[in-house]
Amino acid sequence: MNIEQARFNMIEQQIRPWNVLDQDVLDLLHVVKREQFVPQAYENLAFADVEIPLPGGEAMFNPKVEARIVQEVAVKKHENVLEIGTGSGYMAALLAHTAQHVTTVEILPETAALAQQNLAKAGVTNVTVETGNGAEGWAKGAPFDVIVVSGALPVLPESLVKNLKVGGRMIAILGEAPAMTCQLIKRTSETGHDAVKVFETIAKPLTGAQTPSRFTF
Repeated sequence: MNIEQARFNMIEQQIRPWNVLDQDVLDLLHVVKREQFVPQAYENLAFADVEIPLPGGEAMFNPKVEARIVQEVAVKKHENVLEIGTGSGYMAALLAHTAQHVTTVEILPETAALAQQNLAKAGVTNVTVETGNGAEGWAKGAPFDVIVVSGALPVLPESLVKNLKVGGRMIAILGEAPAMTCQLIKRTSETGHDAVKVFETIAKPLTGAQTPSRFTF
């Protein structure tokens, strides 16, 4: 397989048609090598339009969702970012290229170790990998300028919004299959936030997320 041709095809045939038109984001996909973050068994799917399985039942988002999230959240050089759900470390690597620092939280210790290795091999030095459950928020280092949730949440926990600076923004896929939407949430004040629906998709639930209780009458 010609890797660079496959990468070019992924960008031109999957990602650009999905309204990812920011040239900086498209260039970044050439710089951060996705195949370095894909488990060896799935290397031939590194550029395919699929979620790639990870240990512990987790999965990488498909490439167009990753690229769209990076475009919509538009991280700037002075910003500190929190990612919930490290997975392979690929999203953290993408975010790190335009952030001051990324803190990424992974619930599964073996996956956190894998991400740490992947990031080191890729030469990414401004990411801290933490092990723990960040689904309800992560106080260490808070408040953050940007939060990216790399897994679906049934509902948005208020405790996670509180980890954002006022004026900060978060991107998360909310809802339950088959009706999930990726939303860009902006914290407008100490007590308020706005949300805009960016696109519809289906994604694996974030490991450790609480399922909302259903009352039956």
